[in-house]
Amino acid sequence: MQLVAIDIGGTHARFSIATIGEDGAITLDDPVTLHTEDHASFQTAWEDYRERKGGALPDKVAMAIAGPVGGDVIRFTNNPWIIRPALIKQKLGVSQYKLVNDFEAVAHAVAQAPDDQFLHLAGPEGPLPASGTISVLGPGTGLGVAWLLRSPGRNGKGFVHVQATEGGHVDFAPLDPIEDAILARLRKRLTRVSAERVVSGPAIVDIYATLAALEGKAVREQDDVAIWTAAQDGTDSLAAAAMDRFCLSLGAVAGDTALAQGASGVVIAGGLGYRLRDYLPTSGFAERFCAKGRFAGLMAKLPVQLITHPQPGLFGAAAAFASEHSQ
Repeated sequence: MQLVAIDIGGTHARFSIATIGEDGAITLDDPVTLHTEDHASFQTAWEDYRERKGGALPDKVAMAIAGPVGGDVIRFTNNPWIIRPALIKQKLGVSQYKLVNDFEAVAHAVAQAPDDQFLHLAGPEGPLPASGTISVLGPGTGLGVAWLLRSPGRNGKGFVHVQATEGGHVDFAPLDPIEDAILARLRKRLTRVSAERVVSGPAIVDIYATLAALEGKAVREQDDVAIWTAAQDGTDSLAAAAMDRFCLSLGAVAGDTALAQGASGVVIAGGLGYRLRDYLPTSGFAERFCAKGRFAGLMAKLPVQLITHPQPGLFGAAAAFASEHSQ
């Protein structure tokens, strides 16, 4: 079976043809990435992709969407597109479709991906637990959060339930004077500061500006891409410090999420998580993840891994479709 897998975030929309084998194995062809700002609507992006693929596409589609997927009109958290589910078959010319939250899709990918597609970040090494709750979160244009529940089931057949959440929008909790300063800066323009305002790609701008102010430095305005690039190539020590601070905050939020969800393991994902895969293991992420006072010992026992599949949203959207249509 073939279908079009789509992963729509705030900045990019990724498309791929997914093939689901008789054994349930999922393969993707080379993804096509489109900038959301280059297209007036999802429909025009779909038509662009269709033209790139020679004018014809499979008649099934699975979409991972950065935002809630319920209701008559789907509005994206970080881009202006809208999708009306009732019109999908007509507008796209498909016979079947599946809509999932983007991190619901990532959680499906975590459930399906083999052990060699995970990188150890903290806690015990080895595969993720075969039963219990796995928290899944990751920074990109926003901060996605989901969870999956594994159960051994009956007759040796395991059961997996995936749940999307809006956990990236919980309140941000500063843990030291520097984070107090970041919060104070953000509160000058925001009534409420969520975790996503500090743990997401664009958040590096405010982290960078806060550190500059604390050092009494005047810095020119830069966008988040420039700061991330300077941090990772070592050309700006302040940008590197901002990246360090970001990793601390990501560790703290990951730990909070694990506590709230009763997790037996945690997986970091997201476009930015993947970009930081070589840096996170040696950053302050693990220390902050475990820094939960009386629960530090409990946190140290939780395996924390990063999914290294390059397109978990696309893979997970296809997996969600396969899961529904194989039942």
